[in-house]
Amino acid sequence: MMRSQEPRSTSSCSACKLLKRRCVPNCLFAPYFPSDEPKKFVKVHKVFGASNVSKILNEVVKEQREDAVNTLVFEAEARLKDPVYGCIGEIASLQGKMAQLQHDLAVAKARLARCAVVKASTSLLPFDDQLDVLPFNPIYDGFFDQQVFGTDQTAGIISGFSEPPYLL
Repeated sequence: MMRSQEPRSTSSCSACKLLKRRCVPNCLFAPYFPSDEPKKFVKVHKVFGASNVSKILNEVVKEQREDAVNTLVFEAEARLKDPVYGCIGEIASLQGKMAQLQHDLAVAKARLARCAVVKASTSLLPFDDQLDVLPFNPIYDGFFDQQVFGTDQTAGIISGFSEPPYLL
């Protein structure tokens, strides 16, 4: 019986282990699916199939294969987590968070501008008169009332900010 002339690799890649085949030294999957990360290939194989992954990797230039594999892994994880929307659902969620943060930033800038106007208008008065004109003691003088900030009196949350760190 004659043995193959190809030397055996010491450890099969996770793709060859899953597919139950011998991992050859020039295995297309080995650089991207190492044996110590078995779940990585399992997810990609479940969503795309080994044949399609092989075709994709063969069509991509070597310098971009790692990025292609990372993208396939991300898309496979997203598809397994959300079979209907997949990575599009992730992108939409991140866009929603970004829009909310932009809104929060605009609200904060508007409030800072309002405070700057109040400060500028009071700094022109003599000091004794400034104390009478100051619009707020934030805790006791109703500065956080609905006319200025729109607080939710039941929850004590300043509206316009969407996250819990802005609780009163």
